[in-house]
Amino acid sequence: MSDVLAELSAAGVAVWLDDLSRERLRTGNLADLIANKHVVGVTTNPTIFAGALDKGDAYDEQVRDLALRGVALEEAVRSITTADVRAAADVLHSAYENDNADGRVSIEVDPRLAHETAKTVAEAKALWWLVDRPNVFIKIPATEEGLPAIAETLAAGISVNVTLIFSLDRYDAVMDAFLSGLEQAKANGHDISQIASVASFFVSRVDTEVDKRLEKIGGEGAKALAGTAAIANARVAYEHYENVFGSDRWKALAADGARPQRPLWASTGVKNPDYEDTRYVIDLVAPGIVNTMPEATLDAVADHGVFKGDTVTGSYADAHRALDALAAAGIDYDDVVQTLEDEGVQKFEDSWKHLLDTVAGQLKGAAQ
Repeated sequence: MSDVLAELSAAGVAVWLDDLSRERLRTGNLADLIANKHVVGVTTNPTIFAGALDKGDAYDEQVRDLALRGVALEEAVRSITTADVRAAADVLHSAYENDNADGRVSIEVDPRLAHETAKTVAEAKALWWLVDRPNVFIKIPATEEGLPAIAETLAAGISVNVTLIFSLDRYDAVMDAFLSGLEQAKANGHDISQIASVASFFVSRVDTEVDKRLEKIGGEGAKALAGTAAIANARVAYEHYENVFGSDRWKALAADGARPQRPLWASTGVKNPDYEDTRYVIDLVAPGIVNTMPEATLDAVADHGVFKGDTVTGSYADAHRALDALAAAGIDYDDVVQTLEDEGVQKFEDSWKHLLDTVAGQLKGAAQ
């Protein structure tokens, strides 16, 4: 049986795990995935942290110490989450040392700041300082207010994972913010070869939203288009990536050692059981991308994924036709992507509140 994850790696796809917990760290599970399943990075988000805090006793000692010290709730959450990210960054440091591209761990700014530029930058700087590892990414959502925050954070020499990208137009704006940030970082005297970034373009949620709308439209024509939106959207995004990172503006930065902002396929777990559970990995293979997977998807790819080579760069015309067919069927693309962005921000806010509530309950219990 072929090692599909090794084939993906050889094809230029960086395999990252979309999950982190202290249990993974203390049991050596993360180290095992790095050694045996070609994992070279980790992403987190408020939902992941909230789930980790809800399970087991891995955080009990730290929570007790924080309670005894009387640490305020939000600072306690920062202490807990940054400790996990710092430890994961240390586990991944050898992968980082290979070429400084991978071996990265992401931590997200407080999602309640998604529409506040200055506060997002301040939070990004604080998290960068707290984690204190060169192989961390600070995650900033690609809201309109997030775009200048992305540029300003990069200009300060801080590596950024831009998250919650659904729209092609917004992706263009994200890449522009990246280039602007690096140009300013260079002007500020930073070594731009040491600044990294990925752009997290969400995949499965697009199919979930579009398929729901197609079902409402009804008819055989609409039914035939189910499951076509997400992969087409991501493939066209990669076309945009190639155009931007083939431009003279980028070449000027590359001449000074800059690294491209890699596309990262996020939300790659299949939510519709009728779909092949490896589709958002196998059908989105292209050089220089990152695919961050929940462990179930990682296991599915390793178990029965069939490597097909590059499934993106020769597909642009078909991808455009698929998006055009969806528009002709009555799917309002702009409304879809705005809905997804709004829901994404809200979901992360809700998870953050749940995380705060969880830690508050644990602090209270530890103090008694």
